[in-house]
Amino acid sequence: MSARSSSLAAIAVFAAIGLPLGGIAALQHSDTAPGQAGPGRTDVMANLFEWNWASVASECTDVLGPAGYAGVQVSQPADSLRRTELGNGSDTVLHPWWEIYQPVSYELTSRMGSEAQFRAMVKTCRKAGVKVYVDAVVNHMTGQGSVSYGGTKYSHFAYAGLYDASDFHQKGTDCPSSTGGIEDFNNLQQVRKCELVGLADLRTDKPKVRNELAAYLNRLIGYGVSGFRVDAAKHVGQDDLIALQKKLNRTLDGDKPYVALEVFGGGPGTLSPEAFTGAGAVLGLDADIQLKNAFKSYPADATGSLATLRDFGAGLPASGRTLTFVQNHDTERNGDSLNYKDGATNLLAQQFLLAYGYGTPQVYSSFAWEATDASPPSSADGIITDTDCASPAWVCVHAEKAVTGLVSFHNHVGRAPVTHWWDNGGNLIAFSRGKAGWVALNNDKVPHTETFGTGLAAGTYCDVTRGSVTQGRCSGPTVTVDARGQARVTVAAKGAVAFTKADRV
Repeated sequence: MSARSSSLAAIAVFAAIGLPLGGIAALQHSDTAPGQAGPGRTDVMANLFEWNWASVASECTDVLGPAGYAGVQVSQPADSLRRTELGNGSDTVLHPWWEIYQPVSYELTSRMGSEAQFRAMVKTCRKAGVKVYVDAVVNHMTGQGSVSYGGTKYSHFAYAGLYDASDFHQKGTDCPSSTGGIEDFNNLQQVRKCELVGLADLRTDKPKVRNELAAYLNRLIGYGVSGFRVDAAKHVGQDDLIALQKKLNRTLDGDKPYVALEVFGGGPGTLSPEAFTGAGAVLGLDADIQLKNAFKSYPADATGSLATLRDFGAGLPASGRTLTFVQNHDTERNGDSLNYKDGATNLLAQQFLLAYGYGTPQVYSSFAWEATDASPPSSADGIITDTDCASPAWVCVHAEKAVTGLVSFHNHVGRAPVTHWWDNGGNLIAFSRGKAGWVALNNDKVPHTETFGTGLAAGTYCDVTRGSVTQGRCSGPTVTVDARGQARVTVAAKGAVAFTKADRV
């Protein structure tokens, strides 16, 4: 997020160019992906960005649990900046989405609800079989304002009972830049010890600061939280992240907290995403760029080439150390990725990610926006209102049948390898996941009919992109696989067909 006066105008700009405003990582990382053991691999996470706690709780019970989601990422829950006037980053939106990325204290009073509502949400989600992962801001405090949503008064370097000026990096003594901000994002000292767009930068190497952060995160763990997305992790640095993780407790399930670190690509050596994988998982911020280029590319109306995805993951951090997604709140706004406005193309990309198996997949849902700093649907005082997926104000990608069908597919095929790859050199592809499942995806604007080798046994299978099996009957279209494991299938324009061996009818 951005800082005081003129510096804050940069917030939306930095979000737009891909500088960290939020992230997920493993403070105390687990060597396994999040989720419980299931028929195959149940690790799919939904990211319900800036949903209030009551709405998240309801969604866990009504949608996420029944659909097979293993986890849900929720927004930064700590008390944060509440803007009282325009300017400093937005001249048109009083309560932009990025307010929550400027924490004032570690009390759980936020735009999303109270501490009691947060605790109830975590309990409800866990009861539904959905683990909760929290977006954690540990690099900085605020860059503007003087009052929080909880009513706490503060100044840039003074947070009563928590931090004072000695707990922050200062221009001249710590930060070598002329402004006190990061001027060169390839300069290691500036990246770690200068202010990110004017946000008061914590001395995360200081024992007092580490103890305060650990106490906050351990309180969340005690409430049932299973892990964290670590915002701006690149600016914390590997040593401080590892030191902090050592202070964290195990979760209620007895595991180390799963953590994914926000580290944007493009930095050299020590600043690269790969260099952070020893401190936890990293966000798939280069993977979502590859997906955009394959599904949409850059000339006007271009569709890229899905055939290029045969080697998806090549040149990226290891699959077991990556939290992957088609978009998140930064990349949907800065142009690095597809977003909900891409409609059927966006859904198709979500289906591919779930089917292919690279990384721990996350499906992003949030609110509709035009301006990049738009507020989620809120009351006049900035409190986020209940989510209504039937309203155009909200975008519930995670609940689309095209997506939930592939969540089921992903869970059933587990870690089976990609086999029987087929493509037409353009935008029609198909592949099996061992002998566990088969999928075809068509990114063209016209349907295609082909005969494919599926790798599955002869029989009739339910297409889970449009139906499901109940009491041996399919509620949608079916596909017949012959004795040779082949099937003649028509794949709709901007559509997919998928089934697993469990979908045989």
